[in-house]
Amino acid sequence: MHGGGNMERRTVLKAAGASLAALGLTAAGCGGGNGGAGDGTVTIRYAWWGAEERTKRINKSIALFEKKYPKIKVETDFQDYVAFWEKFQTQAAGGNPPDVFQNSVAFLRKYDKRGVLLDLKSQVDAGNLSMENFRAGVEKVGEVDGKLLGVPVGSNTMSLVIDEKVFEKAGIKAEQGWTWDEYFAALEKIRNTQKVAGDTGYFGIMYLYDLYLRQNGKAFFTEDGLGFDEADLTEWWTDGFNRVKAGAVTDPKKVEQNKPKSSLAAGDGASEFTWDNFTVRYTTEGDSTYGLAPIPTTDGKETGQYLSSLMLSASARTKHPKEVAQFIDFMVHDPEVGKIMGYDRGILATTEQFEAYQPTDAPQKAIAQYEKDVAEAGVLGPITPHPAGADTVEAAFLRIAGDMAQGKTKVSDAVKQFFSEAETALAA
Repeated sequence: MHGGGNMERRTVLKAAGASLAALGLTAAGCGGGNGGAGDGTVTIRYAWWGAEERTKRINKSIALFEKKYPKIKVETDFQDYVAFWEKFQTQAAGGNPPDVFQNSVAFLRKYDKRGVLLDLKSQVDAGNLSMENFRAGVEKVGEVDGKLLGVPVGSNTMSLVIDEKVFEKAGIKAEQGWTWDEYFAALEKIRNTQKVAGDTGYFGIMYLYDLYLRQNGKAFFTEDGLGFDEADLTEWWTDGFNRVKAGAVTDPKKVEQNKPKSSLAAGDGASEFTWDNFTVRYTTEGDSTYGLAPIPTTDGKETGQYLSSLMLSASARTKHPKEVAQFIDFMVHDPEVGKIMGYDRGILATTEQFEAYQPTDAPQKAIAQYEKDVAEAGVLGPITPHPAGADTVEAAFLRIAGDMAQGKTKVSDAVKQFFSEAETALAA
């Protein structure tokens, strides 16, 4: 989640779903981490995914760390999202994953199940890592089955990005607590008065569907499987298919044509659901004015939202757990690192870094204000569990929803295909 736009995520997930499912990960052997030098200096390996700008920021942060801890050297490695996980699986299967690496909630149970992740609680108890001063309970994101498998570096939550000019011309004001019926009525009004689709494709976003399910007493995942049934998904995808055909939702073929630009920025849709920290892309891609609006609700109150996060995890095979913990602690708490990283990986997770970095551009200010407003609205709940295989399930959901919306497969067949692929992924 993270570090790019909705369309970027859709692109990489299609590739990731295939590659991650195809690559098997066997139980790793011993090893991992580099040995220490004769003068007591140790070297740890740190890997992440992201664009060049993220790499520049991280390298600056590492320079500060090495200045504070001259006996710890950090070797770096980064790729794009798909290449990162392909390489990581190969390294983990060979028993030599990076000592510390960027991670996300979809992969925690998957790699914990395979013995790859270090439980960092022992390092917290030893005083090498602090889990204090995290914002809005985001530190819970990295906890699985009583273990601390990841430490958040930033937070994000699902949001609705709107073309403010289109919404204003259509006379629509999105307010906290508005319902799905009101949202869908808004899409139709936009289509009728502004001659543009109201939404770019809500029905294919797994994390949005999760919020809808949470609003109705369910969730996309349980700890070991799916938290909904075929009837639930049939209703959701039938609704989406009908709205595409009615012109209230952007034609998926047009969405594909617009890539890598989003259809919202291209002017072929008036709203789009995405993670709030992805929203900086719209200002750079589009010619309109874009804002963050509340998630629609079922009951006028609960949005189902929670904070998710990119995080730092450690290898269970590292030879330097203390140094790794000190590195993680520095990267998530040091105020200067907060100033360097900004909101590249989401709203800064700890109060030390959040207070140290003051955004100056309007999109970043809007993201920070959105998360503040959501927290103050009291709608944030605990994050949905993500069982092993969640990453493959997400890729399947996106791909199959797209095929369904384009009429390549019937809704009923798409639902059966998804449940078949999901069950296979979750049983692996």
